[in-house]
Amino acid sequence: MDYKVHDHLKPKALTGISDDQIGQHWKLYEGYVKSANGLLDGTAKAEAGSPVWAELKRRLGFEVDGIVLHEYYFGNLASGSKLSPGSALAVDLGAAWGSVGAWREDFTHTGGMRGVGWAILYRDPATGGLFNWWVSSHEQGHPAGFNPVLVLDVFEHAFMVDYGAGGREEYIAAFLENVKWEVVEQRHKDSKTGRFTARF
Repeated sequence: MDYKVHDHLKPKALTGISDDQIGQHWKLYEGYVKSANGLLDGTAKAEAGSPVWAELKRRLGFEVDGIVLHEYYFGNLASGSKLSPGSALAVDLGAAWGSVGAWREDFTHTGGMRGVGWAILYRDPATGGLFNWWVSSHEQGHPAGFNPVLVLDVFEHAFMVDYGAGGREEYIAAFLENVKWEVVEQRHKDSKTGRFTARF
């Protein structure tokens, strides 16, 4: 089994996030796909339990999570989409945070935390709870079994072309203006009906 690049996920013509920024970011996603496939091939050929095999295994989580998170991220980006006020997601965000605006503020602060990684709106399928979560790097801190609903990349590579190394705040504001809400609402709906949230 090989991982593949899903070209249909590549967004374009966003507001405040240039095609050049997306293009450079996309190349990193392609790199994760190539690296993960190489590691899978390497572990299949290496002697199980050997130091080489163990190092390849250790690196696999970083590369595969890099693929998965970028597919969620690119897949939840498009210009011109709005959150439906009457949607189940909007209602549940309001119930969890008091209002959609309060959720947005909390999500923005989560993404603005120092460090490199991701801000992810997760749903716990066991309790129905919604959480804005920080994930370090690609593979550290995921809540096991939770469903990703909205995924924001806050590595500097996601915004340096447009905003420079210190432009995370402006980038997060631009990201929130380009959320493909119909996809995010569908992920939320899927989680509520017992299906894991699809990424492509």
